[in-house]
Amino acid sequence: MKSYLQSHLKQLEAEAIYVMREVAAQFENPVLLFSGGKDSIVMAHLAYKAFFPAKIPFPLLHVDTGHNFDETITFRDKYIEKIDAKLIVRYVQDSIDQGRVIEETGPYASRNGLQTVTLLDALTEFKFEAALGGARRDEEKARAKERFFSHRDAFGQWDPKNQRPELWSLYNGQKKPKESFRVFPISNWTELDVWMYVQQEGIQLPSLYFSHQREVINRDGVLLAASDVVYPVEDEVIETRTVRFRTIGDMTCTGAVESPAATIADIVDEVASARVTERGARADDQRSEAAMEDRKKQGYF
Repeated sequence: MKSYLQSHLKQLEAEAIYVMREVAAQFENPVLLFSGGKDSIVMAHLAYKAFFPAKIPFPLLHVDTGHNFDETITFRDKYIEKIDAKLIVRYVQDSIDQGRVIEETGPYASRNGLQTVTLLDALTEFKFEAALGGARRDEEKARAKERFFSHRDAFGQWDPKNQRPELWSLYNGQKKPKESFRVFPISNWTELDVWMYVQQEGIQLPSLYFSHQREVINRDGVLLAASDVVYPVEDEVIETRTVRFRTIGDMTCTGAVESPAATIADIVDEVASARVTERGARADDQRSEAAMEDRKKQGYF
């Protein structure tokens, strides 16, 4: 079984590296989207291996909502320094200040949806032709519709009915002026694959992914970390629970799960028996049945 798993991970790794090298070959100005979460860290690790001993030939881009976990930002900066990559950061707060977006108000407000405009502006600012992201098809039904090379129109929008065929691992990067692509090298990976690869490669991750005690608020079944931007309303109370995060994003919509898993081996065992997807704890995906697909059509990664 161990030999089979190693072969399985090696095949996924080779596929992802092949896609990254295709991007470097077909596009003059690509970028890797980086959030400091496990999938983007694995992506950066794969890019490092794909082009070693040279440096990663494209920059990394983080869209900072301003409501990120402190642990994520601290880890991000240390990791970028470790791999000696170029990091570009663009802020949702700047988009708000410039009048490009209007911030939501009230206790349920979130900046998660606002980052689409900040992302599209950044891609336009630097004239990036292709943005590599760490999305996987097992995350959510809208993700499952993606190709490896996901075509976007001149406005950065996605049409799920206008996807190009990808037979025999042939990827079509042809585009008209102002059009672009989002590229997803780890599309075929599952959450369990990611964790087994992290374990195999000895990849370091933010402490948020491991069991710890944290003050949380149970909001409609989602355990949100209590903070300046997430506070109790109505009958909600702040309570301390032993939790970890399966996915990391904006604090206003990223839910924790109760878990004793304190090591990668523990998490691999836990994920192997999980019956709820990792995005099941994301409040932003629960706003509507088609929340993710609607955001992707507008230009979300």
